[in-house]
Order: sequence, then C-alpha cells, then structure tokens
Amino acid sequence: MAIKNVLVVDDSPTDTHVLAEMLKKNGFNVLQAASGEDGIEKAKSDKPDLVLMDVVMPGMSGFEATRAIAKDPETSHIPIIICSTKDQETDKAWGLRQGARDYLVKPIDEKTLIAKIKAL
Repeated sequence: MAIKNVLVVDDSPTDTHVLAEMLKKNGFNVLQAASGEDGIEKAKSDKPDLVLMDVVMPGMSGFEATRAIAKDPETSHIPIIICSTKDQETDKAWGLRQGARDYLVKPIDEKTLIAKIKAL
C-alpha cells in the first residue's frame, strides 16, 4: 500500500509543524490532530494511510490512543509510528505492545522517518 495521507497526532504545535514540513517536503499529505481523542476521531473519519503518534499529551496518552486505533476494526489496518521524547526501552516495548508498528525518539531525523515510512 502506498502511503500518501499521514495523520500527525501531537499536542505541540512546534513538533506538529516540524513533522508536517518533513512529510510535505517528501510528497505526503498531512492531517493534524492535537489530542489522542481527536486523533482517534480523525483516524475513523479521514482513514489516513499512516498515523504518527506522540505519547505525552493532556487527557488521553498516545499509548491509549494507539491501542484504541489498533483494536478498532474500522482503523486497525492503519499503521502507527510513535514519535515521542520518551526514550526508555520499556516505553518502546509498551508502544509496540499497544499496536504501533515502530517507535521513533524525538527529535525526529527526517531520513530515518522517511525510511521507516517506506519500509511499511
């Protein structure tokens, strides 16, 4: 499946902007959500080809939102890459157990991100 539409779920306008610019420069369309709850709704309504998910957000965490998207039959086919400042091995393992396909630590390296997307 070719990935064209990417949903960035992050409560930081700066991080969202940085990721969006990287993605746009590489030919992707970018959708945005500022919370886990909003990310779940947009995943259901917009059916993106990929979700980039932050972990630390007010309200629902990215781990919870990842689990909700991965377990819902409507959205379970959408791959999720967690993009977080949390860099412990336990965080990475937990993120993958929630249904994420991969885990990147911020600051995100553009070449690494694009390579991970192409590998999906």
